Amino acid sequence: MTSFVGVDVTKTFTAAQLVGTESGKAPKLGDLYESYDGKTYRFVKYNQGAGAIAAVAGNVVGFYAPGGTSTGVYNEVTSDVSDTAANGAGVLAGTPGNGEYGWIQVKGPATLNTALVSGASGNALVLSVTTDGTLKVAAAVTDTVCAYCILASAKIVMCAFPC
Repeated sequence: MTSFVGVDVTKTFTAAQLVGTESGKAPKLGDLYESYDGKTYRFVKYNQGAGAIAAVAGNVVGFYAPGGTSTGVYNEVTSDVSDTAANGAGVLAGTPGNGEYGWIQVKGPATLNTALVSGASGNALVLSVTTDGTLKVAAAVTDTVCAYCILASAKIVMCAFPC
């Protein structure tokens, strides 16, 4: 893990910046950052997926898995649930464009941009496979739990995504 001070987790980077103007100043793909308030973020690449779903800060993303079939990619994410294998990756901190890089929150409390598809305070949550960018209540023991609902009415969750 790389140590950072004063990271702006909403900042995004293009591929050209990572090898050009920001070379040596930007994080590396997969780097983790723990903020002063105990939240943990991971640096990833954003992919709009087949549905061309734009990134929205506060929306949930899953690991990119074209057509729902995992290819082992773990540092590329999408909000297009049809291009995930139902594995939540984190909550977008910024709004990277397609093929750009930015931070996702993976641990700690987060306020989502969208309401839960289903679930209530105290429920274990999984990536929704029907609604892009959000979570729903875990219904089966085989579901991959990635967050817990703290207060459903305020869209506050405790992130428990894989680092």
